[in-house]
Amino acid sequence: MKSRKEVTIYDIAEKLQLSGATVSRALQNHPAVNKKTKKKVLDLANDLGYRTNHFARNLRSQQSKTIGVLVHELNSNFITSVLAGIEKVTTAEGYDLIIAHSSESFAQEQANVRNLFDKRVDGLIASLSFETENLDHFNSFYEKNVPVVFFDRVEQDGNRTVVVIDNENCGYIATRHLMDQGCKRIAHITSTLKRNVYSQRFNGYKRALASGKLTFHKDLLILEDISQHAGVDAAERILKLKPLPDGIFITNDFLAAVVIKTLKAKGVAVPNDIAVVGFNNDAIGELIEPTLSTINYPGKTMGEIAARNLIDHLKGGSTLAQTSTITVHSNLVIRESSVKSARKKAAV
Repeated sequence: MKSRKEVTIYDIAEKLQLSGATVSRALQNHPAVNKKTKKKVLDLANDLGYRTNHFARNLRSQQSKTIGVLVHELNSNFITSVLAGIEKVTTAEGYDLIIAHSSESFAQEQANVRNLFDKRVDGLIASLSFETENLDHFNSFYEKNVPVVFFDRVEQDGNRTVVVIDNENCGYIATRHLMDQGCKRIAHITSTLKRNVYSQRFNGYKRALASGKLTFHKDLLILEDISQHAGVDAAERILKLKPLPDGIFITNDFLAAVVIKTLKAKGVAVPNDIAVVGFNNDAIGELIEPTLSTINYPGKTMGEIAARNLIDHLKGGSTLAQTSTITVHSNLVIRESSVKSARKKAAV
């Protein structure tokens, strides 16, 4: 079956006895075209099945009107909320998104960065994988003056625009809260300390211990990935410690939920035997029993801020180098899993 010829602005112009320029302006909602003419053009365009030729328009403007987004995984409530924030801003500004994920692989991250560069995205928003060793693969963007904004997992060398929370302070607050509940032997379950988010939270954990004159013991630091299997393994390692910890600060809510479930199955009471604080404020925290105390990590806000800074730069309204680090506010949310007393405590 022969395909129908693509409708052009000149077909619309001919039928309405208008110039091609007037039809083009009407389709772009230009204020120079009156409302009556705009309505005629839009109605006929819909009737004829006209599609805007973004490719041709973008060639003329030397822009692709697309933003690349590179994340370390997609199966994450936090990443989903970040993407929602990015999309909210980019859609309002007329940009499309190309989303790629590294699956925590440095090699795949490198390939994705090259692919997004080849697709001529106007800018890139990125979060690094577990395995990322250096940022040389982003140099092609910088050489072509294509802006890059990093978020969450970043390299904070002062030479890049990054959007983060104060991870060290959050680690301190989470650990200090457990200490305020009377915990004196506090374990920390986290992931690779090569990434800023985990190393900084670990530093906050150690600083809190030192502030209360508690000794850091290496056997209380458990390094895992953030999978369900890792959560079970971490809980089993906790159960082998002698004496048992009376508190655990866990760097991820999903991991914390798995740990709590495993501890309870082995007869450990949470929070009375072991109090637990997670990180991220994912929805799972309010679904498990007991409900999970956690650090609120506002992913949607982070996504909006990253996208707004990138697009403002593209529009000429700001220079990314003027703000190398943007810190998003976060806070401790206290629920049942960490409160050893019967007294209920509100979020702080």
